[in-house]
Amino acid sequence: MADTAKPKGGSARASGSRRRSRKDTNGLGNEKPETLLDYYRQMLFIRRFEERTGQAYTQARIGGYCHLNLGEEATVVGLMTALQERDYLFTNYRDHGYAIGKGMDPKRVMAELYGRVDGVSKGWGGSMHMYDTETRMLGGYGIVGGQLPLATGAALAVTYRGGDEVVMCQMGDGTTNIGAWHESLNIAKLWNLPIVFVVINNFTGMGTTVEMSSAEPDLYKRGSAYRIEGERVDGRDVLAVRDTAARLVERAREEQTPFILEAWSYRKKGHSVVDPAKYRTDEQRELASADENDPVLTFGDQLAKAGILTDELREEIAASVKAEVAEAADFAENSPKPDPSTLFDYTYATPVPNESRRMPADPVFAE
Repeated sequence: MADTAKPKGGSARASGSRRRSRKDTNGLGNEKPETLLDYYRQMLFIRRFEERTGQAYTQARIGGYCHLNLGEEATVVGLMTALQERDYLFTNYRDHGYAIGKGMDPKRVMAELYGRVDGVSKGWGGSMHMYDTETRMLGGYGIVGGQLPLATGAALAVTYRGGDEVVMCQMGDGTTNIGAWHESLNIAKLWNLPIVFVVINNFTGMGTTVEMSSAEPDLYKRGSAYRIEGERVDGRDVLAVRDTAARLVERAREEQTPFILEAWSYRKKGHSVVDPAKYRTDEQRELASADENDPVLTFGDQLAKAGILTDELREEIAASVKAEVAEAADFAENSPKPDPSTLFDYTYATPVPNESRRMPADPVFAE
């Protein structure tokens, strides 16, 4: 077990995980400037995309449930960078940033949020159900832990076919308390499956602190009963997340065995767009809004101090991102709405005898 940045009661501080060598004084190691700028742009894009999503939701352009990645951008980019194109991804309902990071067209992601036919799931999935077989993002799932058995099954399929792909299964901290978590871990280790279970720990689950809901609050240790190695990483540090995740992914690929990665960070908003997060204490609100816990701001400042991100370049990237997000919103706004006659087209993968296609307001029994 490795603990590179240990949170205590939701007031974690960065540890030595940010320093990549003794001679490295800026925390950036020997990274190529263009790579670092690309990570910064990705993180900023997810931030602005999610902010635009929240705005569209309050304008009733997006319906249903909607959960944002605000504050978790470094974790998202680090995890997605660690995966190969051929690897599979399963997430929970907080999936917009992961969908974009895995390679989905942001315009189609936004169209899906708007419930339009040009969306990645033709408008029928919405915020919680991004899905694209081409990029191997096999779904966001609205049921807490619903993705765990499916991801474990996908890893079994990889092993059964003799492939070398790895499955990454992302979840929130609250998911580690449900039965599917224990069942999936047990099967994954028993059958030696190439899967990395990633726990995003923002300290509050939906509204209850980890310490109040988990007898073992060090979530990366919770695979010990199944002899699964776990590590914790500072989720505010995109390079630390990338390096740790890449190492575990490649070990899962080579050793054909599961791993657990816990990444901690501070979610800037409540559980969903409509959650005012009144359950947070004053200290928790201060931590969530503090500049030092904002991964986009801190990484940008880190690059600026290293002379990589100039003021002019920062403004150029910001303008480019703003324009691209606006383009995605315009695309979604102008995409057609699904025809009501197609409501039942995707209920089943194959025809089912006596399938009900009764529309709302239709009589239960034919006259």
